[in-house]
Amino acid sequence: MKILRRDFVRDGPGSVKLMAEDSDDLWFTYNLIAPGDSVMAFTSRKVLKEKGNSKRVDSERVASKLEDSDSDSDQRVDSKRVASKKRGGSKKRGNPKCLDDEDDDSKPLVSERITLKLEVKIEEVNYDKDGDVLRILGTNILENEHVPLGAYHSLELVLKRRFLLRKKTWDLLAIDTLNQAKHHNSSADLAVVLMQEGHAQIFHVGKSVGAPIETSIPNRKHAGYEPALKKFFENVVRAFLKHVDLSVVRCVVIASPGFTKDQFHRHLLLEAERRELRPITENKSRILLVHANSGYRHSLGEVLSDPKVVKMIQDTKASKEVNALKDFFTMFDKDPYRACYGPKHVEFAHEQKAIQTLLITDELFKNSDVQKRKKYVDFVESVKQLGGEAFIFSSMHVSGEQLAKHTGIAALLRFPLPDIDDIEM
Repeated sequence: MKILRRDFVRDGPGSVKLMAEDSDDLWFTYNLIAPGDSVMAFTSRKVLKEKGNSKRVDSERVASKLEDSDSDSDQRVDSKRVASKKRGGSKKRGNPKCLDDEDDDSKPLVSERITLKLEVKIEEVNYDKDGDVLRILGTNILENEHVPLGAYHSLELVLKRRFLLRKKTWDLLAIDTLNQAKHHNSSADLAVVLMQEGHAQIFHVGKSVGAPIETSIPNRKHAGYEPALKKFFENVVRAFLKHVDLSVVRCVVIASPGFTKDQFHRHLLLEAERRELRPITENKSRILLVHANSGYRHSLGEVLSDPKVVKMIQDTKASKEVNALKDFFTMFDKDPYRACYGPKHVEFAHEQKAIQTLLITDELFKNSDVQKRKKYVDFVESVKQLGGEAFIFSSMHVSGEQLAKHTGIAALLRFPLPDIDDIEM
């Protein structure tokens, strides 16, 4: 992420000017932006103008006005025709000006797409990982002749295009996310190629990058099986070269049921030798083959828990998060008084200074209510100040999805709290 300008203080209002340089930067931007923030960027909008006239009219506003005035205009035309008939239809042949000609006096409108700068107060953010774009929906707060204040508009944040982000409060979580975005290229942990015959997808530390790779493959006994499988592998290699940088990623895992992973691994190395792809040939020892029950996203947790993968990434953020969640579920089964989940139970445990490890999803911080967001940010800081450890899980990571099923907040405790059952969830 390229940070072009900073203008904020911690726990105060301010702005930052940014430019996303790759798909990971858009991912960090998605995590940085919250409802209630505002984004200023260039966008395009269709406007109408009279042919031969430089004056433009907003097409969306014109459309709504035309709908409202259709019935009125019909009534006016009918009344003119009635009046004409009452006069006996006495239009002189020599007079070129007739009723129909009056209707043709208005000049035709032509549409034109223009570029303009808008600032939108955010209500909704959608991340399109396949198209490398963030779509932001909200209301316009920057006065403009084409878009009125308060009108809904969508902005698209794409690669290599600058934008300005304003926040009412730059809390510690937002600043941490911004710093991670700035230095993420030096801290990538793991890439996973999760596949089965005809389907594959690539993930970075649990976050998918690029669209799933789909190729229709006939039955093994069919004559077209081998060519179809080769074409599928070629598509996966193309995606691999686009999304996996072995100068940055510490480890690559190829996982699948059966022997698909082994077949693809051989194909990848042969292609690397044939095309002299040195980053692959020089780092082939960092490519692991792991079994998975399927080639779909839900098998990612299984892959990250494999002993070979854990050993390779044991000191990374991804591994620590996976292990923390695994320890929580293990403790909850063995000694339920030393593990809890749900806001009220976790808050009670904190009041008793009992939290050893806090697990929380980033969704709880993406709240338009500034006070609620501040509450969770302060809570995380308070746990750390008391010597506890805190992990913030991405809601789009497989482990974050698991935690979200348990209210999005949980804790491992230093000592048992039998009284916690008396508190309503």
